[in-house]
Amino acid sequence: MRCERCKEKIEEGGERVFHGQTLCEDCYMDALSPVKVCDPWAVYTAKSFSRGDGSNIQITEIQSKILGLLKETGGAEPGIISERLQIRPSDLEREIATLRHIEKVRGELREGKKVLCLW
Repeated sequence: MRCERCKEKIEEGGERVFHGQTLCEDCYMDALSPVKVCDPWAVYTAKSFSRGDGSNIQITEIQSKILGLLKETGGAEPGIISERLQIRPSDLEREIATLRHIEKVRGELREGKKVLCLW
């Protein structure tokens, strides 16, 4: 059996049904907890935990790689970031949401395309 979203093989008994779709566990969790990139409460909370200048915020290894890639390129489309770092688009979306909440990355339109860049 295959996941209807990511097309990955699902082991027997590991399938989940959500709104009529048969999903793997990862896609099921993504469906239950959708990412909110623009979330004022998350930004407020991140700022209140950062105590001022934000220098004490800890980021993960993958978040560090994303920031490094954006610094190197000056900005990139999500698909390119996902491909270069070899991470699933849904995982990238979650990492970007976190980085957005701590005001490390932002999105902008360049020539009609969505590009992620450093804050």
